[in-house]
Amino acid sequence: MEPTAVKRLEQTVFDKMAASGLPGLSLALVAGDQVIYARGFGQRDLEHGLAATPDTLYGIGSVTKSFTALAVMRLAEAGRLSLQDPVEQHLPFPFKPKGQTVRIHHLLSHTSGLPALAYGEAVIRYANRIGGRYLPIAGPEDILTFMDGAESWEEAAPGERWFYFNEGYALLGLIIERLSGKPYAEYIRDEILLPLGMTRSCFTRQELANDRDAAVPYVLSEDKPPRVGEYLFRAIRSEGGLFSSVIELARYLQLYFADGKGIVSPEGLKQMMAPHVASPTQSMPSLWGQAAPGEHNVHYGYGLSSQEFFSQRLVGHGGSVLVSTAQLSFIPERKLGVAILANGSGYPLSQLAQVALALELGQDLASLPFWRLEEAITPLVGRYHSFKETMPAEVKRHGDFLQLTFPDSAQPQRLILVPHRLDTPEATFFTLAGGRRLEVTFRASEAGVELIYERYKLRRSGPL
Repeated sequence: MEPTAVKRLEQTVFDKMAASGLPGLSLALVAGDQVIYARGFGQRDLEHGLAATPDTLYGIGSVTKSFTALAVMRLAEAGRLSLQDPVEQHLPFPFKPKGQTVRIHHLLSHTSGLPALAYGEAVIRYANRIGGRYLPIAGPEDILTFMDGAESWEEAAPGERWFYFNEGYALLGLIIERLSGKPYAEYIRDEILLPLGMTRSCFTRQELANDRDAAVPYVLSEDKPPRVGEYLFRAIRSEGGLFSSVIELARYLQLYFADGKGIVSPEGLKQMMAPHVASPTQSMPSLWGQAAPGEHNVHYGYGLSSQEFFSQRLVGHGGSVLVSTAQLSFIPERKLGVAILANGSGYPLSQLAQVALALELGQDLASLPFWRLEEAITPLVGRYHSFKETMPAEVKRHGDFLQLTFPDSAQPQRLILVPHRLDTPEATFFTLAGGRRLEVTFRASEAGVELIYERYKLRRSGPL
């Protein structure tokens, strides 16, 4: 990696961690069979002041799904199952969305027709005391019991549309156990982790506690210091329970760069990376004044998603268990990839992964849609006032939106501003007022940033 690219990457990571309160992060960039850059940022343990390193273990969340999909492909290639097997052939599975059979292929590609039932979100939030709900779940059998009665929630025929379905990957783990005769974690260790040299990657509380370089998980909030959170060691397994480091995930990337490394066939890898179904997200060229229609440019395969990235195919998966986040992204044709892990939910790691890969490819970061959006709306955040400060206002960022607030009121008015056009000297947003669309405009002037809202003209007076 060029020194200028390294400097820009490190400054970006540092700035995004600082802005989102992220305690620690580790990153490794891989080209071919070499780790060309690896570094830890911040602290893996705030209480003891321990630095994050490239070898620090973190919960990788749903990046685990690619390991589960790989195990299913391995069993399929061994003749133990077919991807077209009905799920009910292997498990008690009473669901027939639109009267049709759900097959293993549908669980792998999140196309069962069942929407997310959100058991994972509930147990993670409950364990970390930020809401959620208690559910007596210690494994996939309990998840099957939890799913009882969900027939009325069926939404589409199998294969018809994408609904991210954690429950489906939990059931795939149970199928792996029943067909292999081994516990899920043992099968993954013996058949995937150890052959790849991922000797520290693990699933259990004891293994993690015995490791000398493991990250403490943290719950982050806007107005409070990070507090120690909780991992769920049994409730979440094949859908998101693996712990690993960016160095060991770099070894995992070698599997995709070396035709499966004997663990799965090249054809099996192609099936995993193939675009089986489009996700609901669409591009928004209209933000930048382009007349082209939005495209469904993100697709899901088996445990991996794919999208276009500078005219190349970008494959990967993200992961979050709230107190730990992960991203694995790679360009298979270039044999170039990145692994990023963090001990909290801060700035999206998927976006940092794209920054790292774009810099390595020598591409302009302004070509990345999220980067361009951030560059356009971040300078608009701040305190505003009208003539002689008669009407104060605040503009905050909420994800890809802005929030306009007038605090000097018995009932402060808060308006969500949706981006409309960001490519002109006057950035336009819209909100709803009384059920009607109302345009809001920001523009640069000699006096600074100005905001036009309904009857008011406001000027930015400083940061929040």
